[in-house]
Amino acid sequence: MITEEWLAEQTPEVQAVIRYLLAEIEKLKAQVQKLTPQNSSLPPSTQHPHAKPARPKSKNRRKRGGQPGHKKHQRALVPSEQCKDVFELLPSSCRRCSATLRGQDAQPLRRQVWELPVIEPEITEYRQHRLVCSSCGETTCAPLPEGTPTCDSGPRLIAFTGLLMGHFRQSKRRAALFVQDLLGFPCCPAMMVKMQNHVAAALQQPYEELKGRLGKEPQLNMDETPTKEANQKAWLWAAVAPLFAVFAIFSSRKGDALPKLLGSAYAGIINCDRAKMYWQAKRLQWCWAHLKRDFQALIDHPDHQVKRLGHDLMREVRSMFELWSQYKQGTIDWAAFRSNIGPIREAIDNLLLRGAFSGNKRLRGMCKELWRHRERLWTFVDVEGIEPTSNSAERALRPAVIYRKLSFGTQSKAGSRFIERMLTVCETCRLQKRPLFSYLTTAVAAHVASQPAPSLLPGP
Repeated sequence: MITEEWLAEQTPEVQAVIRYLLAEIEKLKAQVQKLTPQNSSLPPSTQHPHAKPARPKSKNRRKRGGQPGHKKHQRALVPSEQCKDVFELLPSSCRRCSATLRGQDAQPLRRQVWELPVIEPEITEYRQHRLVCSSCGETTCAPLPEGTPTCDSGPRLIAFTGLLMGHFRQSKRRAALFVQDLLGFPCCPAMMVKMQNHVAAALQQPYEELKGRLGKEPQLNMDETPTKEANQKAWLWAAVAPLFAVFAIFSSRKGDALPKLLGSAYAGIINCDRAKMYWQAKRLQWCWAHLKRDFQALIDHPDHQVKRLGHDLMREVRSMFELWSQYKQGTIDWAAFRSNIGPIREAIDNLLLRGAFSGNKRLRGMCKELWRHRERLWTFVDVEGIEPTSNSAERALRPAVIYRKLSFGTQSKAGSRFIERMLTVCETCRLQKRPLFSYLTTAVAAHVASQPAPSLLPGP
């Protein structure tokens, strides 16, 4: 370290050169700090869901909001036939001379006001009469009609409370308050648990169908996150196919969880991070979004050798993603993409080899692993249709991570089954563009009538 005492012992010329170099170093450090993304070496789940990176102050002095002359955006008017009430408002006299006005405007100004209807519970009472036989004296009670719920709630109410707890992440107590105060149904947390169990039972068959389909998918994006079950550590897994997703909660993160989810003979491609439990699969595509965070961590490291390799790797990765973006946008075809990515692939492999033999313990282990299994980095180049990242799995897990942070996990195995089935149905309906509440209501009604729930399996 250069001290002022040591610097004072040098000649004036040497002092001037050293002070100039130190000032340049500080300027470069400030530039690097500005260019480094905030917390970019950390996974998204470690940040607050509403955290935003600091933005440089804008020099533009325009006021917030719409600027003069901008295109108007407003809610489209619905046809008048769909309105509950239509009021024709005609002026009775001229606003200038007070003369009587007659007739109607061919194109009146239309203003529509939206309002919530008054919510009143629909209560159906069934009176089961018991009659005594005049011949034998036996008492016979009339049966309930087919499809009558065995509990005190109908399919729409059960499906709605399931959505409140499983999709909108409300606690049992808050869901009960919502149902009681806004909908007018007498309710308590214990009733929420009963409805939760009804929803879980209604979704069991479609959930098992989707889970059984996972083993036949040619490619899956997978990720996992820690959670809790009855104050014991557990893991929530997500397997995302193009048109459906399956969530499952297991007690461990070990390799035996993967066969439970995909079966022991899965032959497709798994897009994932570098966690060891995925290595038992026959073919992997390691997620480049995770790798970018790892390379950013190298850039943030104080060791200059580590920092230099991080910058070199990140530069090639940016070029790779720019090329991938051109391919996805249709600017170049598959053959051109494979041809142009060849030099980038070779450069990254060489950089990893440089890190493996650098002698630096921060680089040696990671680079040696990536070099040894480098075919897992480039599956998306060798097989058309494979994505370079597992971002779809991370996006699917995000609501589950928020739920975990709000609720601290589940309190029982029954609660875990409800959460994994609700997450599965919610994400699958989103991928298939199905109305979620409509599907849940149909599934619960089918369960009440002892009929199979509608399938969520995508077409062939």
